[in-house]
Amino acid sequence: MMSAPDLLEHARTAAAKAHAPYSKFQVGSALLTHSGRLFTGCNVENASYGLTVCAERNAIFHAVAEEGPGMKIATLAVIALGHEFPPCGACRQVIAEFAGAETTVWFLRDGRPMALTMAELLPCGFRI
Repeated sequence: MMSAPDLLEHARTAAAKAHAPYSKFQVGSALLTHSGRLFTGCNVENASYGLTVCAERNAIFHAVAEEGPGMKIATLAVIALGHEFPPCGACRQVIAEFAGAETTVWFLRDGRPMALTMAELLPCGFRI
């Protein structure tokens, strides 16, 4: 299993590739699937802001495109260059679609890696 610092570093590398001319928030995400594969993504903004794709969703969609709809997230990390925050609400819901309640999500808080489970990040996620 990849360490949290390694996963966060992959997320940081992805963040440097972000297209964020409007918000100036360069965000990157890295996830490890249960099959052991690493996928990264960055946010890609658009002048029609609703068309923007967050880094976490970009990484997840890439993983699904490669592994198929049965892809499951083992752990995920998100980094915003110059900022610290966990995934947004929309991303939390998408992560929950491909993760278990105990899946760990890493981000920075006060300059240190912090982990929360999906149950902690999204206690009442939408399910069908």
